[in-house]
Amino acid sequence: MASTSLSEKDAHPNPYAPATPVVPSYFNPVSPFFNAYDRFASWRADLGLPQPGSVENLQKEVKATHLSNYIFDGARADLTKSLSVNPLFQVTHSFALGSQTLPSSYNFGAIFANQKVFLQGSIDHEGSVSARFNNGWTANNVSKVQAQLSQQAEQNMIQLEHDYHGQDFTVNVKAGNPSPANLTGIFIGSYLQSITKNLAIGFETLYQRPTPQNSEFATSYLAKLTSSDKNWIATGQLQPSGILQATYWQKLSEKVEVAADLQVLSAPTRRDAIATLGAKYDFRAATFRAQIDSTGKVSALLEQRFIPAFAFLVSGEIDHFKNAAKVGVGVMIESTTLTPEEMGMIPPP
Repeated sequence: MASTSLSEKDAHPNPYAPATPVVPSYFNPVSPFFNAYDRFASWRADLGLPQPGSVENLQKEVKATHLSNYIFDGARADLTKSLSVNPLFQVTHSFALGSQTLPSSYNFGAIFANQKVFLQGSIDHEGSVSARFNNGWTANNVSKVQAQLSQQAEQNMIQLEHDYHGQDFTVNVKAGNPSPANLTGIFIGSYLQSITKNLAIGFETLYQRPTPQNSEFATSYLAKLTSSDKNWIATGQLQPSGILQATYWQKLSEKVEVAADLQVLSAPTRRDAIATLGAKYDFRAATFRAQIDSTGKVSALLEQRFIPAFAFLVSGEIDHFKNAAKVGVGVMIESTTLTPEEMGMIPPP
């Protein structure tokens, strides 16, 4: 009986045998640069650093707690009607009158949004038009366009923007009123990188060229410190003009949030500082915000939602140093032609 030696088997391998799995290697024979980059990328992935968020939303929690974006005076009314849920399509009529700082106005707006596209447009009683368009190419790449057209030429504006969210970093570039003819405009680039699981640092560079003969270049430095349980966030921003801004936000409970903001100006011609402390309390069907700052202003805002489609707002501010006060009242009414099933709601019995 004939036998086959081991050397003969090796000389004629079985072509149908499963291939030996190849162990991945970071060695790249083409270029040592790719080899070093692959090793660096593998090391970063092993660290498991979190996504730090964008520079634009660096102080998002503080702004949501303070009253800077919510305070108003006079009377206002927002009437919203939902025409579709998926995709989202709704129109809004906004009225404002009796303000001590702003003239009476009317604004009509519309919003359309789906999984990738967000469109928002509005027009006021003076004919000023503003529009916003966001397009998500992928989950990490978003392009944005904002435009404003007014009867006054100096108020016309267009801004082009792109966001890229990496695994542990964020890149953002903006161009405001760019002119390809003479390369004028405002250009902003920012980068935020997670260094540890709790610390992220970055920078924001501003280059503005209002005329071909004049240009300005400035860079701000950013830092964000987040607790491991996400219950508090501290941020800092240093601008080359001598402005330092530091914020702190903490979630005391499921219903209570507090935030502090400190802005220090240290310039050769002026030195000043403003400190702001605010709190937000969420009731079962209402939200109350209160704020006090070092300039003597005390502000409060109550948003009471009686039913899901109707909310009543009361706003007030007292300036003790100027002996002045502002009061505002408003309503928000939402209506829809959709059935509870189309809205994804269970009809009451």
